[in-house]
Amino acid sequence: MVYLVGAGPGDPGLITVKGLEVLRRAQVVVYDQLASPELLKEAPADAEIIYVGKKAGAHALPQEGINQLLVDKARSGLRVVRLKGGDPFVFGRGGEEALALKAAGLPFVIVPGVSAAVAVPAYAGIPVTHRGLAALVTFITGHEDPTKEASGIAWDVLAKTQGTLVFLMGVKNLADNCRRLVEGGRDPSTPAAVIERGTSLSQRTVVGVLKDIAARAQEAGIKPPAILVVGEVAGLRERLQWWESRPLWGRTAVVTRTREQASALVSLLAAAGARCLEVPTIEIAPPDDFAPLDAALANLARYKWVVFTSANGVVAFMDRLFGQGKDLRAFGGLKIAAIGPATAQALGSWGLNADVVPAQFKAEVLLEALSPHISPGDKVLLARAQVAREVLPQGLVQLGVELDVVPVYQARRVREIPPEAQTAFQAGQVDLLTFTSSATVHNFVALVGKERFQALAQAAVVAAIGPITGGTLQEYGITPQVQPENYTIPALVAAIVEYFKKG
Repeated sequence: MVYLVGAGPGDPGLITVKGLEVLRRAQVVVYDQLASPELLKEAPADAEIIYVGKKAGAHALPQEGINQLLVDKARSGLRVVRLKGGDPFVFGRGGEEALALKAAGLPFVIVPGVSAAVAVPAYAGIPVTHRGLAALVTFITGHEDPTKEASGIAWDVLAKTQGTLVFLMGVKNLADNCRRLVEGGRDPSTPAAVIERGTSLSQRTVVGVLKDIAARAQEAGIKPPAILVVGEVAGLRERLQWWESRPLWGRTAVVTRTREQASALVSLLAAAGARCLEVPTIEIAPPDDFAPLDAALANLARYKWVVFTSANGVVAFMDRLFGQGKDLRAFGGLKIAAIGPATAQALGSWGLNADVVPAQFKAEVLLEALSPHISPGDKVLLARAQVAREVLPQGLVQLGVELDVVPVYQARRVREIPPEAQTAFQAGQVDLLTFTSSATVHNFVALVGKERFQALAQAAVVAAIGPITGGTLQEYGITPQVQPENYTIPALVAAIVEYFKKG
């Protein structure tokens, strides 16, 4: 089976539910220039990924070769996803690929996508139709088949159309297309806009009127892929623009959390308009020895309290518990303490409610919150990282409890910087550095070197999730400009947004 899937125009969130579903079951993914690379992460790890992108003057594989590739892979009995930018049937040559599969006697499914023709103008704040301004919209290829002897577009008719004109793939012929419209009778003062890399975090929009938009786009250095919109609706951009007006638009943020934990922070920063570079400084791994944890799990009922100090600890603990054939009944009448809201949320995802959750993500505050509930002689299980601060266990022992400290995971230092981040570091293109623990600070310094870290920090805004992390930054001579009162990811992002708004 071959699925011809529209990936949307750039923002990976614009793929359809069905498109994402089949992508996650693909055995082969054949993708093109306009499909978001982020979507490839959704394919199974063992899927074969094949790039067949085409751009002006450079084709990774001609169309006939793409058709044959799809046929060959499907004939091998594989589940193939042909991931195409926008919609497969809107200037996407999906029809040609479907006909090739039909001629070969192979089954296929069409999964429509969000077309760039409507999504890109929308992300630029331009509705392609609007009551009183445009009751008609026309989609036109901005780059006709060069082998044709004459244009298949009736330019004189098109020019007299009163609705919105949307030209796709037309940067190379932008000036000629605008000239033909004016010669055909379209008012030279008609509002127009050119949108480059629409719906992506590098979107750029140039506005003008029909007679000067080509010159304005050239002056701005607009490059493909880009879309030309001609019509009165283009004049609404000034009031309706939203994508490029978000508070962190144009900022590049470095996220140093583990890959497993980065998604929430990346999602919130990206929603505010930031381009995020994931530079994980820590990877989560099993502890060197599971024996202490296994012994605790075998006798869980003997404890009165179980204390968790991170969401990672919750996940590792529960994975081991369920891996041994146990379930939530093992907690019985146990009471549970979580060091902060994020850890409590992780427990909640397993159906467990923490009995004690301090307002601040800090060992000292957790100890203070626990002390009224604990009596001397109580048996307490502390599930934590293999290497951690000793404040909490020392404080619990001073309260007279019988304490077992068991490592449930270890945080190891990452040794490599992703290439995209390395390029940004070298070019000085970092606006924000985020740190969510002392370990991320120490490990980032080990990764990039102290001198480079200080240079990056001097040129960027540094954000720390709380005072412990902020204190660690101070050890390297860095004072964070952003530090929220509540030590959570949403609070950190809110504080970052507020800082840049003021700036």
